[in-house]
Amino acid sequence: MKNKVGLTIVITVLLSVGTTLLINHFTGNSKDVEKVYVSSGQEPVIQQVSLPEVQYPDFTYAAETGVKAVVHVKVVKNGQQAMGPQSLFDFFFGYGNPSPQIRPQVGAGSGVIISRDGYIITANHVIDGADEVLVTLDDKREFEGRVIGKDPATDIALLKIEAEDLPALKFGNSDDLRLGQWVIAIGNPYDLRSTITAGIVSAKGRSLPSYQDEFKIEAFIQTDAAVNPGNSGGALVNAKGELVGINTAIATRTGSYSGYSFAVPSSIAQKVVDDLRKYGIVQRALLGITMQDVTGELAEEKDIRDIKGVYIHEVLEDGAAHKAGIKEGDILLEVDGVKVNSGTSVQEQISKFSPGDKVGLLLRRGNKEVKVTATLQNQSGDTQLLSETEGDVTHFMGAQLRPAGKEVRDQLRIRSGIEVTAISDGKLKDAGIRKGFVITHVNQKPVSTVQQFALAIQTAQRGVLIEGRYPDRSVYYYALGN
Repeated sequence: MKNKVGLTIVITVLLSVGTTLLINHFTGNSKDVEKVYVSSGQEPVIQQVSLPEVQYPDFTYAAETGVKAVVHVKVVKNGQQAMGPQSLFDFFFGYGNPSPQIRPQVGAGSGVIISRDGYIITANHVIDGADEVLVTLDDKREFEGRVIGKDPATDIALLKIEAEDLPALKFGNSDDLRLGQWVIAIGNPYDLRSTITAGIVSAKGRSLPSYQDEFKIEAFIQTDAAVNPGNSGGALVNAKGELVGINTAIATRTGSYSGYSFAVPSSIAQKVVDDLRKYGIVQRALLGITMQDVTGELAEEKDIRDIKGVYIHEVLEDGAAHKAGIKEGDILLEVDGVKVNSGTSVQEQISKFSPGDKVGLLLRRGNKEVKVTATLQNQSGDTQLLSETEGDVTHFMGAQLRPAGKEVRDQLRIRSGIEVTAISDGKLKDAGIRKGFVITHVNQKPVSTVQQFALAIQTAQRGVLIEGRYPDRSVYYYALGN
């Protein structure tokens, strides 16, 4: 009896082991996946099925192409700092009367060659305020970089070096990017040259709250490709080796990468650099509306049927939208055939156009869909393109405005502002503003360009509070009604 029990246990164990080996053989230990079919009372019938090999993205071409076109950008900013002790003798025995000493501040970032003759796109905050710009290519050649133009509203700047036959990246269409699509970021984080990281597109049309405390046109591509200080101005590249974004920011509490990075879409960046090359300034087109994202709360408040599109909160008088017949309370659904569901997405689409361009808009008004065509305007309220010289002095709301020069800024002890050089009938004069006034803030946010000032006026949800100084340094506040 004991022998039978022992035999039964041995057989059971052997069967278990055999079954395990069989399963392992058929399911896990082969490159191909095999399926086993078993019919009751019959021998197992085995059918082998070879599954296709998993295809992972291959960035070899994109990396080899992109890394040659991404450059290291070194900037030097001259500044003053009080002289301290220069030696141990000075430290112990004093160093007399301290005098100011020029100590340059050195920073670094990245850039992308976009033409064979030496045009380079980078982030505006990388070169802003720079007295010297030094560009180092992937082949270690160094060139002095010349700033062609910059656009704080999109954080894009354009450089030029004197060189020929350079490797350049071709612009891709950022509108074609899909969530989950693989991309690579190329740049120089922490001064580590030609660094490549990979990730996916995790969101589009993303905005950052109060980014650098300035007025911004933001519709960032969000990725989880690792980006760190020094990557700013570098390339975001798709698998085809096309430039689809310019890396510009990260979401972090530590100063280092924490899982999310943001890039300016190529659709915006390309338009900005084209304008800077052709005109010296960005030809900013405005629709002339204030808007609000459609949320569940807003839909309930305004009795909106579908939570889609962007709610038109206000239509500015004589603006492009007003002349096109757009009304307050309309829901903007599409811009030039592209669906929009946020204010940032509207900004992204409008920023592709220039003053004078006609744009088709799809609206929902009540229970009906309405199509209109709007002729976009510039910041002065007309459809003319501005030249570089005209961009220095801009006519806006009855006043001639220009960025305050260094002499004026030093006199008023301000960092930036917009100078009123002449004034005639218009809203600024009606508010009480006089010639010589320097506008420093709009709704408590600093302004340094006329474009920023105009954008602040155009996007204000309610009234506008203008702060500034007159030549005698007296501070005045003016309220600008809707």
